[in-house]
Amino acid sequence: MLKIYNDGRRITVSISGDIDHHSARELRISIDEVIERSRPELLIMDMENVGFMDSSGVGLIIGRAKAVKAAGGEIVVKNARKEIADMIALSGMSSVIAAPRNEKRNLQTL
Repeated sequence: MLKIYNDGRRITVSISGDIDHHSARELRISIDEVIERSRPELLIMDMENVGFMDSSGVGLIIGRAKAVKAAGGEIVVKNARKEIADMIALSGMSSVIAAPRNEKRNLQTL
């Protein structure tokens, strides 16, 4: 459900499955441990394999954004399905959503 890649400066978390109340709690604990240890410049949340996300997922993203910002870093959500990206945008967090690769803001290197 969660794969974490950490190069010391950037952490990429690749999430698979659905994000609901129960899974969000487990994801939060795992991701926060890595943020606390590494204090990354960038946290990339790859949501390519997330099929469903409720408001708990939005809370997960907002909370990790605050944690990374407190450590001096930034967060980017990439590969989110349209429905998930729309939900994140409605929460006021649209600036963290990576644009699709064919758009101006090209984040292929993430």
